[in-house]
Amino acid sequence: MKRWLLCIAVLLFASRVEAALGPIELHQVIGLPVVEHQRVVALTLDACGGAFDAELVRFLIVHRVPATIFATKRWLDRNPAGVAVLKEHSDLFEFEDHGANHVPPVIGAGRSVFGIPGNADVAHLEQEVVGGANAIAMATGEVPHWYRGATAEYDPAAIKVIEAMGYQIAGFSVNADAGATLPRAAIVARLDQVKSGDIIIAHMNKPASDTAEGLSEGVRRLLARGFRFVKFDQIQVRVVR
Repeated sequence: MKRWLLCIAVLLFASRVEAALGPIELHQVIGLPVVEHQRVVALTLDACGGAFDAELVRFLIVHRVPATIFATKRWLDRNPAGVAVLKEHSDLFEFEDHGANHVPPVIGAGRSVFGIPGNADVAHLEQEVVGGANAIAMATGEVPHWYRGATAEYDPAAIKVIEAMGYQIAGFSVNADAGATLPRAAIVARLDQVKSGDIIIAHMNKPASDTAEGLSEGVRRLLARGFRFVKFDQIQVRVVR
């Protein structure tokens, strides 16, 4: 009996410590061997809610720059015309799961990230992940294999749940636009620091922001430096700190 109670106490303590550590950003780079002179980089664009950044997507199409789109059900439902444009260029754009309603992947009543409420329990997290995946399948005919949670921050328990559901979690190594809040010059400056193997995160759901202009200029510079862009279906990833 005492041993049983001790086990429960240890588990409770571990869960509290885990929660106390708080959510973390998952930093990743391209995991396959990357030869420096090849200069390979992955561009990922989050579509959380809001609108469709047609200017940014038009630039990527004209310059033949592939990207992985992490879209929520909420964004897909609101932007059928944008989805149609992306589907017309399926050689450039792939869709992956960003959840149903952009709920951060943290578990526990009252928990939040950047003021955005998380999931009350595991069941709610699973609904968020599956809801996003089903929406992508319905809208595009694609079955997602990667998941990026809202805010791109996770607690350890959420990571375990998402991976147990069969999804790989998509991190990043370069935050290009800080949630579409940075001015053009700051976005360009961040992209100027990109190295071979980096995974870039930016946003395509806020056309009124400076993201389209800043990302377009930054990507132009990367292309001029000989960088080649790849999608997530072409790579493996590894975690870095």
